[in-house]
Amino acid sequence: MQKQKKLSKEEVIRLERDLAKYANMMDSLVRIPFTKQGVGADAALSTIPIAGDAAGFVLTCYAIYKAKQIGVPQSKLNVVLKMAIIDGLVGCLPILGTIFDIFIRPSRRTLSIVHDHIREEYDITNDHHVVHPFLHEKLEHMQKESKIWKNPIIAWVWLHLPDLLGIIFLILFVMAIWIGGTLAWEWLQNKMATTT
Repeated sequence: MQKQKKLSKEEVIRLERDLAKYANMMDSLVRIPFTKQGVGADAALSTIPIAGDAAGFVLTCYAIYKAKQIGVPQSKLNVVLKMAIIDGLVGCLPILGTIFDIFIRPSRRTLSIVHDHIREEYDITNDHHVVHPFLHEKLEHMQKESKIWKNPIIAWVWLHLPDLLGIIFLILFVMAIWIGGTLAWEWLQNKMATTT
């Protein structure tokens, strides 16, 4: 059996980032508020009886194919293949199958196995290309065009933009609730004072 040629770190990062984008689309395109749980195309496909579940299985096999491109051995991917088969079978059940698809996320599991593998094989510890794959890809393009984007602080801010915007949103949300609550309390106090 011929040994697979070892990829460069750049190739591995590109392939894993592509798999992360794919896993996001399949399993966590829309995040359920206040949870780490997401809903993606796999759950949407499962609403189409049998054909949608078959399509979801085929698409999960594509994620396994991408993992094999990176060099992950089949023995590590067998667990994902079993998950995909169970997902396809249970997915055929109306309503219950769709709910099951939300929580059984084979593409996301494939990504986790790939990330563990490349951490061992390629000593890649940074995970920005997986956590924010679209932002990471855009950053690489911007870094080729301008040296400003190579500045570590600017790159960090760019990659953490969703988190920073989320913090700003939460601060504004808490402030709005505080102000609204204070105004409601004052109004209630005034209403009670005028009625007595």
